[in-house]
Amino acid sequence: MIDAARLRIAVLRLSRRLRKHDLAGLTPSQLSTLAYVGNSGPMRLGDLAAAERIAPSTLTRLVNVLEDRGYLRRQPAPDDARAFLVTVTEAGRDALERIRAEGTSMLADSLRTLLPEQLAVLEAALPTLEWLAGSG
Repeated sequence: MIDAARLRIAVLRLSRRLRKHDLAGLTPSQLSTLAYVGNSGPMRLGDLAAAERIAPSTLTRLVNVLEDRGYLRRQPAPDDARAFLVTVTEAGRDALERIRAEGTSMLADSLRTLLPEQLAVLEAALPTLEWLAGSG
């Protein structure tokens, strides 16, 4: 039987290592917001707050910082003059790509230190880990 607490700690530590690289000067919350919009496309502020599970006022502060840094752009929603859509700018897409590339490179370097048997076990576990990551 798998020790869930041990697995949780290992996954959290790995996640922390992957986030330790230069995050383009962003906090984890700012990066999460930028990545969500980058993956989902233009969206209303209220929908983004719900998706990120944060208060609208907190989201507004995050978007303000990301907009000031040139990573996000707010524009009026075409169907509602009172609403705004948030979109990722070219600079935001570049930052996301750099962050993803750095994380992938760091992980690839770590994988190169593993024995073939360890790599085989990870490869076999990958579909299950992907399913667990998507089931929450």
